[in-house]
Amino acid sequence: MPLSILIVGCSIAGPALASFLQLAPFADDGRPRITVVERSPAVRPQGQNVDIRGIGVSLLDRLGIAAAVKASTTGEAGVQWVSADNRVWCEFGSASDSKTQRHNPTSDIEILRGRMAQILYRRSLNITDENAVEYVFDDYLDDIRQDDDKVTVHFSKSGEHRTFDLVVGADGLQSTTRSMAWGTAKEADVVHPLGMYAAFFSMPRDESQGDNAYRRSFHTHGRRMMSIRPDQQNGRSTALLTVMGEGKDGRSSSRFRAAAERGATVASQKDLLQKTFADAGWQQTSRILREMQATDDFYFSMVAQVRMPCWHKGRVVLLGDAAHCASHLSGMGTTLAMLGAYSLAGALAAHPHDVETALTAYEDAVRPHVSKAQKLMTGIMRIFMPETAWGVWLVDTTIRFLVWTRVFVLLMRFKGPDTEPDALPEYGLAQPPKYKE
Repeated sequence: MPLSILIVGCSIAGPALASFLQLAPFADDGRPRITVVERSPAVRPQGQNVDIRGIGVSLLDRLGIAAAVKASTTGEAGVQWVSADNRVWCEFGSASDSKTQRHNPTSDIEILRGRMAQILYRRSLNITDENAVEYVFDDYLDDIRQDDDKVTVHFSKSGEHRTFDLVVGADGLQSTTRSMAWGTAKEADVVHPLGMYAAFFSMPRDESQGDNAYRRSFHTHGRRMMSIRPDQQNGRSTALLTVMGEGKDGRSSSRFRAAAERGATVASQKDLLQKTFADAGWQQTSRILREMQATDDFYFSMVAQVRMPCWHKGRVVLLGDAAHCASHLSGMGTTLAMLGAYSLAGALAAHPHDVETALTAYEDAVRPHVSKAQKLMTGIMRIFMPETAWGVWLVDTTIRFLVWTRVFVLLMRFKGPDTEPDALPEYGLAQPPKYKE
C-alpha cells in the first residue's frame, strides 16, 4: 500500500516536500498520496526577504525552478549604511560582486518569502499530469492521535477526522503540530528566543526618498534597526524593523513576546512598533511608520531558534523551521527547509515500508547542516544593536574599518553556514518537467 502523507503548512518546506515526493523513486504502484493543509485561505504573501545559498541553489535545479526563482529576485545590489539624515556613509556590494564573491550580507539569490512559496506551490501542482497533491486551504488541525502505524487527525473547521501513515509538521517556528505531538509543556524547552523581534511589510517605492537597488540600513540607540530594501518584481520597497526586547527605556520583553504569539492582533503589533520606533531619529522614520499603518501585508515575529534532540515522534515528523529554526540571522532557513524536504522524500523512497528507518535517515542527513547553521557569533545582536549613542558610534566606526580593510569579506567567508553544492546526497530523483507559472 502506498504511504498516505499529510503535510501541515504551505510555505517553503511543505510544498517543497510535496514536489520532491513526486520526483522520488517510489515504485509506480507505491507513489505516496499527498495532502497539504494550510491555515490561510491561500498561499500567504507575507514574509521578509529570504536567501538561497550554497546547496540550496542545487536544490532549485533538482526541482526545475532555478530560472523562475532567479527571475523573481528582489534585485538587491548590496547594503548601504546610512546616517540620520539619510546620507550613505558605508557601502558593501552584493554576492554577485566578483570582488566579494558570495560571502557578504546580500545573497546572490534574494527573494521574498511569499513569492518563493508561490513558486514552490505551483511546482508541486505541475510535476505530473494527474492531481497528485490535495491542498486543503483555510483549515487546520486541532488534534493529533497516533498508534503504532497510523495517525488520526481532526480538521478544526471541517470537523473531519482523517487517518494518515505519516504527518509532517512544516508549520514554522510556532508549530502547532509540534506542540500537539510533543505537548505544550515542551515548547519552552525547544524554542529558544534570541531576544530580538522583527516586523516586515511592503510600501510604495519612492526614489525621491532615496529608494534604490541597495538595502539601506539605519541603526540607533535603544537596540533598534530599520532597513528599506528593494522589491524590483513589484516595483515597491520593503521595510524591516528589528528591535531587542529589553532596553533601558523600560521596554519589556514579555510585551514583545505576547505580541508575537499566534493570537495577537495586527493592530496591537503595529501599535507596539509605532511607540517603539517613534523617536528612532532616521529621516525615513515617519514615512516607514505611516506606511506600516497602511500596509496589508504586515508580518511580525520573534527571532528564535528551535533546538530538538529528535525531530520525529512515532509517525509525526517535523520539517524546516518547525524542527530546527536557525533564525533569519543565519541566512540559511530556506536552504535548510528545502534540504530537509529533499532528504525526507529520498529517505521515504528508500525505506517505504519502514517509516522509522526513513525518519532516522532523514535526521542523520540534515542535522550536521543544521548544527552548523545554528552556530551564531556570540553576542552578535547586542554588538550590532547597541543600547547607547556611544555604542552606535563605536559600531559605525568598526563597520567602516571592516569594510575599508576588506576584513568583512574574511569574516563572512568563515561565518560557517554556507554549505557547498557537492555535499548534496543522491537519492535517484527523476528529472522534473519544465516549470509552468
